[in-house]
Amino acid sequence: MAHLTSPSAADAAAAGEPPLMGSPPGEAISGGSPVGGPEAAGRSVLCLPIEPGLLCLRGLSPRRLRFEVEYGLERGTTANSFLFEAGLASDGHAVPPVLIHPPGTTYAEPFFAALAERVPAEAPLKVVVGVVNPNRVELLRAMVARWPHLALVASNAGAKLVRELWEQRRPGPEGAAEAEDSVPLPPIDVVKQEVCRPLAGSLRLCLIPAPTPRWPGALMAFEETTGLLMSSKFFSAHICVEAFAEANRSSTEEDRRWFYDCLMAPMARQVEAVLDRIEDLPIRTIAPFHGPAIATSWRSLLADYRRWGEGQSRARLSVALLYASAYGNTAAIADALARGVSRTGVRVESINCEFSEPDPLLAAIRSSDALLIGSPTLGGHAPTPIVSALGTVLAEGDRSKPVGVFGSFGWSGEAIDLLESKLRDGGFAFAFEPIRVRFSPDAATLRSLEETGTGLGRRLQTEQRKRQLRRPGGGLQESRSQPAIQALGRVVGSLCVLTARKGEGNAALSGAMVASWVSQASFTPPGFTVAVAKDRAVEGLLHIGDGCVLNVLAAGREKGLMKHFLSPFPPGADRFAGVAISASPDGQPVLEEALAWIEATVQKRMDCGDHWLLYAEARQGGVLDASGTTAIHQRRNGATY
Repeated sequence: MAHLTSPSAADAAAAGEPPLMGSPPGEAISGGSPVGGPEAAGRSVLCLPIEPGLLCLRGLSPRRLRFEVEYGLERGTTANSFLFEAGLASDGHAVPPVLIHPPGTTYAEPFFAALAERVPAEAPLKVVVGVVNPNRVELLRAMVARWPHLALVASNAGAKLVRELWEQRRPGPEGAAEAEDSVPLPPIDVVKQEVCRPLAGSLRLCLIPAPTPRWPGALMAFEETTGLLMSSKFFSAHICVEAFAEANRSSTEEDRRWFYDCLMAPMARQVEAVLDRIEDLPIRTIAPFHGPAIATSWRSLLADYRRWGEGQSRARLSVALLYASAYGNTAAIADALARGVSRTGVRVESINCEFSEPDPLLAAIRSSDALLIGSPTLGGHAPTPIVSALGTVLAEGDRSKPVGVFGSFGWSGEAIDLLESKLRDGGFAFAFEPIRVRFSPDAATLRSLEETGTGLGRRLQTEQRKRQLRRPGGGLQESRSQPAIQALGRVVGSLCVLTARKGEGNAALSGAMVASWVSQASFTPPGFTVAVAKDRAVEGLLHIGDGCVLNVLAAGREKGLMKHFLSPFPPGADRFAGVAISASPDGQPVLEEALAWIEATVQKRMDCGDHWLLYAEARQGGVLDASGTTAIHQRRNGATY
């Protein structure tokens, strides 16, 4: 990697200068009647001065308006763009304004209004595109109409995507493309490898390609003098805040872990390579595309990324996830499946077939314990890279390992039919029925997709345990016979059912699980802890700030509820069908057959290996049977429930 240190940045770091921070929030420009449609309503752009000649144009979205799994914590989001103003470089030549990481089209009107105040329509403008997708390209087309002297800067893969998407339109009624005026493609400055270029004043910008399967055209930008790394999607968090930088590490830790688990974990190997490429930079602040900047704890965040990735690399089982995605819908399905699989401790190897080389694709197909392949339907066909990948699977895939097929479509879905028929005819066994999603998956569909992925992960683990039990020496049985494991099993707990509900109306999600690792944890405020396995479906409804109810079961009457909630549920099934429930004051499910109930709010989450330990503060509750006693869970060993 090219040496990117500058004396000014190195001297600042050595002198212990404070990290780069933004000024108090500047003026906000509201959305009005956004180009992006109803989805854009309520969005605004905040102008945050960072350094002389450098602004952050932060798009604010206070509510969850998209259903992709990455937005599941429902804390809104931000879209951070950075504008280096025009001026003279240190050698005296004129430098145009440079915009880093433009947002998607849903921020179009407020973003254009903010940008127009600083860059005249007749001025030249360089736009560095860090992530390329149809939403981003739609905004770029609108930008060219307003700033006709615009030029793009993109990585090699990013430039390829921009050219492919420039004339592409989302399908309208009956599959016809929406009619729009043609806008000429602006010139593209292609960055094939890391390169540094002067900006106005003494600033110097280094562009670093950072390709991953999810974002093959990813491009990071690093300004040497300020030590500001504009990291694009890496290190992001979906949370809506006005302050430029986070207050402290704990204020966004859960949000950044969620983003990693949803999008980074399935490509942990490529993410690790990106970390290796930036670790020697004289960074003072990391400013990702989503969420606040990381000023004081960025080293800890890099260490967290490595630690989280190590958990993936240690996994003995793996699932190969092959896909292509035209509008991001098939990728959203892939993300949800991957998150479900990953929650079971099974590694996911994500491969974007449009940009994968043959050797890594073949290695993943041969080494994986299961294989999932997804495709959109474009013009009644599967994209060529998917057809090619399918041929490799048919030629090299192991018929003893399960496969799955998924995809999105507008009006037909022939690509999914092609994948299914070829794999069935080829003698492959399916892990689940083919998944067909029209346009974008909604919240309920994403929940079902996650559970489908979790079911596959559990199946692979069960088969692995059976293989271990057949081996001489016992494996798991030997572990159960250890004195410490037997002693651990003597720790008893109350038998409870933890229930949770989140969202409103048709978008509401609910879940439940039998819980026996429960204990009161505090008097003031009153609170309890409960351990939740990471592969439990209800886990996604139990994040900080979420509500839940701990239903304590009654001795002698616990078997019916336990049998119901311990039974396997198909993906997306209603956990409460056939069970008498009422609503707590805050709308959480209360089991009417329970001994007592406690409504609580999750305050903390601790990562404990294969479980999350939750601390919840009790808000209200009641005893439903004053004469009953609490059901207790007795175990023989600490290796199982």
